[in-house]
Amino acid sequence: MSRVTVWHDGNCPLCRREIALVRRLDIRGAIEFVDATGPSTCPLDRTEMLARFHAREADGPLLSGAAAFAAMWRAIPVLRPLGEAARNRLILSVLERLYLRFLRMRPHLKGGLSRREARA
Repeated sequence: MSRVTVWHDGNCPLCRREIALVRRLDIRGAIEFVDATGPSTCPLDRTEMLARFHAREADGPLLSGAAAFAAMWRAIPVLRPLGEAARNRLILSVLERLYLRFLRMRPHLKGGLSRREARA
């Protein structure tokens, strides 16, 4: 079983929800989740780590954006076909464009979730 390390923004309510879902799907325990806002060691500058999603498969290169999501998906049996499909450069390119659009919307989505959590 290949181990994947995923760095995430533990201060982001949207990221916390997504990581919670992935933890539930990771029934084999193949993913190590690292909160990049905590005292952990980051392979890049912390600001850079928090600007985009990052992951590393086993001893492979550090991946970011859609490639990092694909690596994470490959570690989860139910999502593995999507992660494998992303090995195709065309599919990965489309996923990266979608990820870049998401990054532009992320501050607005984060703000909405933060307000909702504050009311709860």
